[in-house]
Amino acid sequence: MARIRVGLLPTASFMVGNLPVPKYSDAEKTQFATDRETGAKLFTVTLFLMEEDRAEALKVTVPETGLPNGLMPGVPVMPVELFATPWARVFNGQLSDGIAYRADRLDLVGATPSAGAEAA
Repeated sequence: MARIRVGLLPTASFMVGNLPVPKYSDAEKTQFATDRETGAKLFTVTLFLMEEDRAEALKVTVPETGLPNGLMPGVPVMPVELFATPWARVFNGQLSDGIAYRADRLDLVGATPSAGAEAA
């Protein structure tokens, strides 16, 4: 499956839309989805991308190790190593498709690393 690095304009900014939600690997929600390489639990965070005269909501998967302290709705962040993976599947004869977003981590914008630790 093709992974595409997301290129952003220098004016692009992101804002957190919701607290991180755990991802599950089964429909019964008994098994956490984990990163294949590190084993870290995966979470989904809705981010609002604002670029020039448009805004878009993106659901971004981030490993637990990439979630900073102080992550709250409305907080400005910058995703690091943001990739998009197009997907498609046929279920009950209906085609579904979309784009899955994944980032290595979210950095708080305007905060130093020590400031995030003090807020915890």
